[in-house]
Amino acid sequence: MTAPRIFVVEDDAAIAAGLVRGLRAAGFAVELAVEGHEGARRVLAAAPDLVVLDLMLPGDSGFTVLERIRAHSSVPVVVLTARAALDDRLRCFDLGAEDFLAKPFWMEELVARIRARLRLRDSAPRRVIGFDDVEVDLDARTVCVAGQPVAFTRHEFDLLAYLVERPSRALARLQLADAALPIEGDRDVRTVDSHVARVRRKLGPVGAARIATVWGIGYRFDPPEDSV
Repeated sequence: MTAPRIFVVEDDAAIAAGLVRGLRAAGFAVELAVEGHEGARRVLAAAPDLVVLDLMLPGDSGFTVLERIRAHSSVPVVVLTARAALDDRLRCFDLGAEDFLAKPFWMEELVARIRARLRLRDSAPRRVIGFDDVEVDLDARTVCVAGQPVAFTRHEFDLLAYLVERPSRALARLQLADAALPIEGDRDVRTVDSHVARVRRKLGPVGAARIATVWGIGYRFDPPEDSV
């Protein structure tokens, strides 16, 4: 069985080393980032099973990192920080954190909380959206067309997922860029249109017809009538 992958974003060298050592001893595969901006970028690229996130980071703060992660991913986030005031806790939960643990902490408790979050994730029903000959598995991040797997890039999949999770809604190009395109990259109208064109091409003629162009606004996913 593959070890669950935990991504730690922590700048304190001693704490980071202890986290990596303790989590690996508990059977997890661990990656580490020590700066906020880098941490958000690498978490989104790595797509780990869970993130352990400090709040007081160089570069982007932990709040900003959490906001960036949640804009593009549903990966569980456990905040681990010395900022234990009620306002900080509430802000973390408002931004989408699943759990909060204050420093100083016991490694055994952190491991128990991580395992509990992973069990909740694994016991949840899989989110699969099917239409025509297309099946989009939102949890596995896979797409099958006519029963065959089709490779999508991360940003292509994010764009498709954002559309199919919001059926019959006209979505502006800016919304789609915010949801699916890299923050650091080119996000203009032409870039969104080129991503949509690639998604349509990979879906094939039947699936592609479900992504309608809304002139002057953006795009809309039109599901089959029997699935509405």
